[in-house]
Amino acid sequence: MATSFVRAKSDTAVTLRLPAGTRDLIDSAAATLGKSRTEFMLESARLHALDVLLDQRVFTLDAEAGESFARALENPPAPVAALRALMASKAPWK
Repeated sequence: MATSFVRAKSDTAVTLRLPAGTRDLIDSAAATLGKSRTEFMLESARLHALDVLLDQRVFTLDAEAGESFARALENPPAPVAALRALMASKAPWK
């Protein structure tokens, strides 16, 4: 699955110290994709960050808990100011 990488204007820096072997591995993978080390690391870190955040939003339930959850969704409480503020906020992955 190919993902597109849009180069945004950089306005901050991150400095890393890593073992030479790890750097070489990253460089090899980046070269395989025709990317610079920075492009590869930025895209990889961003995609992993999205996965981590999305993993915190997926859950499984047994049948009883699933039915209880469905009932709660069908009969939500009236929205309060905190919920309105949350729904108006920008998603962490945007």
